[in-house]
Amino acid sequence: MPRALCTAALLIVLAVPAWAQQPQNLEPLPEPPPPPPGLELDQEVEPQVTITKKGEDTVEEFRVNGQLYMIKVTPPNGPAYYLYDDVGNGDFSRRSAHDEGVRVPRWVIKRW
Repeated sequence: MPRALCTAALLIVLAVPAWAQQPQNLEPLPEPPPPPPGLELDQEVEPQVTITKKGEDTVEEFRVNGQLYMIKVTPPNGPAYYLYDDVGNGDFSRRSAHDEGVRVPRWVIKRW
């Protein structure tokens, strides 16, 4: 057996027990402290997420102020893809996680 192959096999045999070991005496994390005064979360700005199953797909709907702006679809055998409403008119366009290109932010500053 070549020397490099023996060395690689020895390293793998020695590394497997290290991966199998789990730390002992684990303790649960403490609860996070409350936010400082004046920095409470604004529930109107906080997105609401609804997770449903449609067939075998997992669908997550993201809303702010009750308006649907993004849908994430996770099929059982493939990467997740997103449907965005860029303008706010209900027309959704598809984007994948590997989508490239410049996207200009379109935030709503004020509505009348």
